[in-house]
Amino acid sequence: MSAPLEGLKVVELARILAGPWIGQTLADLGADVLKVEAPAGDDTRRWGPPFVEREGDRSAAYYYATNRGKRLMVCDFADAGQLAALKAEIAEADVVVENFKVGGLRRFGLDYESLAATNPRLVYASITGFGQTGPKAHLPGYDLLIQGACGIMDLTGEAEGDPQKVGVAWVDILTGLYGVIGIQSALAERARSGIGQHVDLALMDCAVAAMANQAMNFLVTGRAPRRMGNEHPNIAPYQVFPASDGHVIIACGNDRQFQALCAHLDLPDLAADPRYATNPDRVAHRETLIPMLAAATRRFDRGALVALLEAAGVPGGPINTVGDAVVDPQVAARGLVVHPEGIAGLRTPLSFSRSHLTLARSAPPLTTKGGD
Repeated sequence: MSAPLEGLKVVELARILAGPWIGQTLADLGADVLKVEAPAGDDTRRWGPPFVEREGDRSAAYYYATNRGKRLMVCDFADAGQLAALKAEIAEADVVVENFKVGGLRRFGLDYESLAATNPRLVYASITGFGQTGPKAHLPGYDLLIQGACGIMDLTGEAEGDPQKVGVAWVDILTGLYGVIGIQSALAERARSGIGQHVDLALMDCAVAAMANQAMNFLVTGRAPRRMGNEHPNIAPYQVFPASDGHVIIACGNDRQFQALCAHLDLPDLAADPRYATNPDRVAHRETLIPMLAAATRRFDRGALVALLEAAGVPGGPINTVGDAVVDPQVAARGLVVHPEGIAGLRTPLSFSRSHLTLARSAPPLTTKGGD
């Protein structure tokens, strides 16, 4: 039994998060990923505390979250010998991942056109803020800037409150996942054509594309959706509700679930009220519906309310801390927390009936030299 991408060689010329996330995912899937860093190392090695102390190296936990499973090559592009050694690695590679500014690698001969001339089978993925083309292609792109530009911050937060970012670098992670899809698609096409190609990934493209139903709501109506806190623009009740000791999520996706919720909360009048008979009715009358449901949920503590929802067959659950989620019994049963070389991390969340992930190697300490 082998890993799905065993035998694939990847050279990662990427820093921070989106590009390294691609490399880490490919490494988990069995690819041999060579991470190339400048002598000072990836910026995220210094994005702490907290830090991991290991083998004479002190790198931030952030770095370890995005670089598991890779070998390391330290390369100063200005050094002709080191640059030549890097190009020799790329000449034998299947994939290059980079996130330099548009055209930034051309002067070193590390751009797609230069490398494809000697390795025409190369799949070369570029990650930038706004892509290789367009009026903003030259601008830098950080996750927070793109969250602001793509619309997600305007939709996140309380209706009368300030716009809020997502609590992780959502755009970087999303772009990393789209990057894996793009690379694997190009590899599949290469199996037919025999030649590689350039995959152009933009943080802005990925973020706007992921606006999904909210973008479609605008395209259909011409009205920009508004910030609604924890409410859903198209479904009710589908939000956070109060318990006597905190909060619980209730997510009724259909009319049967709503009827079951009313029955278990002992709200027969609500269940029979024609204003709430269907989801469109409930969305139209959410201003009166939600306070009545909230008054009922406040009678229960969180544990009792979650148990009631489970008994009713109504989707619902707690609002965990990150710590709660990582030690959740379901997460443990799925084996998401791994300990390569004794350092904890979270594996790529894919499970296969025959193949396995490659999870023995942690992120490389900066003391490692020359591709080991």
